[in-house]
Amino acid sequence: MSECAERVAVLGAGAWGTALSITLAKKSVPVSLWVYEREVAEQIISERRNDVYLPGFEIPGEVAATVSIRDAVRDASAIFLVTPSHVARSVVDQLAGEMADNTTVVSCTKGIEDNSLMVMTQVIGQAIGRPAEHRAVALSGPSFAKEVAAGLPTAVVAASTRNESGLMVQRLFTGTNLRIYTSDDPLGVQLGGAAKNVLAIAAGISDGLECGHNARAAIITRGVAELMRIGKCLGAKGQTLAGLAGFGDLVLTCTGDLSRNRTVGLQLGRGEKIAEIVSSMRQVAEGVRTTRALKRLAEQHDVEMPIAEQVYRILYEDESPKAAVTALMARDAKPEWGSG
Repeated sequence: MSECAERVAVLGAGAWGTALSITLAKKSVPVSLWVYEREVAEQIISERRNDVYLPGFEIPGEVAATVSIRDAVRDASAIFLVTPSHVARSVVDQLAGEMADNTTVVSCTKGIEDNSLMVMTQVIGQAIGRPAEHRAVALSGPSFAKEVAAGLPTAVVAASTRNESGLMVQRLFTGTNLRIYTSDDPLGVQLGGAAKNVLAIAAGISDGLECGHNARAAIITRGVAELMRIGKCLGAKGQTLAGLAGFGDLVLTCTGDLSRNRTVGLQLGRGEKIAEIVSSMRQVAEGVRTTRALKRLAEQHDVEMPIAEQVYRILYEDESPKAAVTALMARDAKPEWGSG
């Protein structure tokens, strides 16, 4: 008998989707896990493992893998969207008509849609309807999937404009190693989760160039300043960006060896080209696409984001990492708190 009356669907069997499924299943919550790749689904069903995206962990029997979105979301009271940002809309489009009107959709995707520049709860609202956006929850914070799956203590934020939706997600995970705080600022939570990936690439580049710990600390701290500036213009709350989903996730992703985005930066700093790096990765480093979206947002709102700008030039204009460091250090002198 389940400890929780809810039944949930997790859409996406990457590392994070698998880790969330394992965590909920340990609490005896029935989980339907939608898997894009048939071979991954077959391994989960037959061997209770996901060696492609999260090797080394047993997937409990409470997790039922399927390649059918319709089957996954049937009768689910909560749907966790755990897909890369560039495919999120196509997945959400398939939810219309397949879920109940009161179903909570939880976005666990840390990215910004490239063309629309929307965060994922906005995509959910546009694709399914405005009421869905108000019921939607953004789940984000400093959380490596491997550590969550291993049962290590982790704290994240569930943010929604509808308090009941955030409380539902909090209740689902109460009693697990994943501690959930609630927030009424889904925009800020998602902006922090997206922008930190861009800044983590910058930190990785610095480390790849062996610029030292001082430089990494400067990138993190000045990265917070950039995040605060763009957040203020978009309407995010400063306390959100100073919390788990902003500063907390930024520190983890800029310093942790498990960070895919920092790893991309490390390889760039060591002389590899972005096309080669991306083609060698099975999982998505969201910061590569988000860099482009963040640059456009900054331009639209006339916000100076010099670190993000240099990451963009390295990724999309073939600027050398050493030249980017020189450009950052040679900028006009100014007060610490102000524009740029």
